Amino acid sequence: MVNKLYPFEKNRYYPGKMLSSADFQAEQNYLVNKSRFMNHLMYGAGIVCGLSTISLDDLSVLVESGVAIDGEGREIIIGNSVVHKLSAIEGFSSLTGDEASLYIRFREEPVHSVYSVSRGDSDKEYEYNRVQEGYELYLTDKVAAGAEEFLETEFLLRDSVFSSEHFSAEILVPAIVSRERNMRIRLEIKKRSAEDVRLTLRGVLETPSFTTADGAHELEFSVDEVRLGKGEVLYRDYWMYVADEHSAETNVILKSGSAAAEEDGKAVNAAQNFSIIVRLSDRSPIEIVNDEVGRLSLEMREAAETSDGVKIADIRLSRTKNSYIIEEVRESGVRDYIVSPAQTVLRNFYLEYFTKDVNLSSGGPVTGALTETESKAVRTTMPEIATGVLEISLGKNARAGDIRYSGEIAHGLGRGNVYVEVGYEYLAKDKTLGASAKSTIYGNPELFGKRAGAIVDVETAVRVLNDKGSFVVAAKLKQDVDFLVLTYRWVAVRFPAGEDLELIDDFYDKSISATTPTVTLGTKESHFFGVEYHNMKKCSVTYELTASGSGEITADGVYTAPMKPGVYEIRIYCTDMPVICTYAYAIVKKHEHLDEKGAAKKKAEAEAEKENS
Repeated sequence: MVNKLYPFEKNRYYPGKMLSSADFQAEQNYLVNKSRFMNHLMYGAGIVCGLSTISLDDLSVLVESGVAIDGEGREIIIGNSVVHKLSAIEGFSSLTGDEASLYIRFREEPVHSVYSVSRGDSDKEYEYNRVQEGYELYLTDKVAAGAEEFLETEFLLRDSVFSSEHFSAEILVPAIVSRERNMRIRLEIKKRSAEDVRLTLRGVLETPSFTTADGAHELEFSVDEVRLGKGEVLYRDYWMYVADEHSAETNVILKSGSAAAEEDGKAVNAAQNFSIIVRLSDRSPIEIVNDEVGRLSLEMREAAETSDGVKIADIRLSRTKNSYIIEEVRESGVRDYIVSPAQTVLRNFYLEYFTKDVNLSSGGPVTGALTETESKAVRTTMPEIATGVLEISLGKNARAGDIRYSGEIAHGLGRGNVYVEVGYEYLAKDKTLGASAKSTIYGNPELFGKRAGAIVDVETAVRVLNDKGSFVVAAKLKQDVDFLVLTYRWVAVRFPAGEDLELIDDFYDKSISATTPTVTLGTKESHFFGVEYHNMKKCSVTYELTASGSGEITADGVYTAPMKPGVYEIRIYCTDMPVICTYAYAIVKKHEHLDEKGAAKKKAEAEAEKENS
């Protein structure tokens, strides 16, 4: 359980104040608790760097130097690599199985004994003069340690499809999904007992608003002969596409009679009634996730159970009555790492060994691509955006023509070409709301001057310090004001280009193509451009015309030719992955019946001319 570190309390100093040891302790607690509070909120718990665990021999392990942060925001530091016999680590004698988890936790101990000049009520002649921060290693049974749980929120909905004394199986679905986006349905199977029992489970989910890659509204799930240890969890993930339904919600239900389960080949009862109601939203997934994460209150975070230790390895032992042998030390999939901004450059450098430059403009499939099991990367062209509020102090009796400057402000987007815009922010009475409302004006404030008396006519300019990653704002008054401070909202935008385009996902072996890349149409005729998917699941696509006057195309790909004959280009790309795109072409000619009529007219005119001659 995370200790409540707030509300924060600090000393108030005044002339003649007598300082006691309690005052100095309060001073320390204020600074220490502030630091731990922010560590906990901003970074969470996990390994920052190092702390690799290596089996030196059959009895000993080496733990390398490194840093971790525990669930209370405390830094745990091993300054130099250490070697321990496993049997000498705390908790070894309490192990009951052959699978153990090795943890590290924060520890303090008093050091530097000194003579106590004023002992007061204490009989101690000596007191410790310092408190040294350190660490300690300890072992637990792997089953007892279990898996770290995320905070319980309303983001996921779940319902049971199978339950017995040995296994439980549940379906997990997001409570809110985005229309015309992909979403994941997860089957979660947990082992309850320690008995060696194998599970086979099958069923079909009916999903009216979700479709599989082949367009079906049914999802089959299954596991065969699953064997797990007590407390272990198995996941099966299924991806579906959310249709553009106009309803506010949809149901995920278990198809009647489809669920069947067997344990060690013997049929057991599976759930028959199952229903999850999912809300449909026009918001993007990132908006939904941000809302859910930001909604977590401090009380909810405090209520979450957290370990005082950080897991650094799982160890498999071969044990006898009086002895043991270390068979394996496993770190992969065990350790939770904290992503440190300071490691971004090194992380990107290493990622370059798993990506390569390709020409993505042709829209065709790319050869020599990485396999799906390798690291994934994609070029992102989304701009980076930052925003904030700044204040410019005017002082007393500011006059028209006076120029004031803000301090240097770091926009947080790094060095390079960044565009910064500022807008005047003010409060004014809103008749509709019946209260004061905050507004921001970007551009010329004179255009709104008659509507809001709170607006100050100010001319602004921004100087962006490209090499420093910051900017300065200048404000020139165009009228006398009695304001002391001007408040501005700033927005900074940095568009990646050149080397700033980082590969973050791999779509080299994935492509789309038009079912009919080239069609011939008459003027005002229509055609549906279907899409085929290669080495990827079906996704939402966007259609756009590359030139004006090319006709019309709907969101679902129905193209209508213009009146003017010609060859027109249609770009088709994955909505969430614009780099995956293709092109289709419409050859527009005059209607055949008009051409025949014209030919007949010409033929009649020629015959009439022949007769006259």
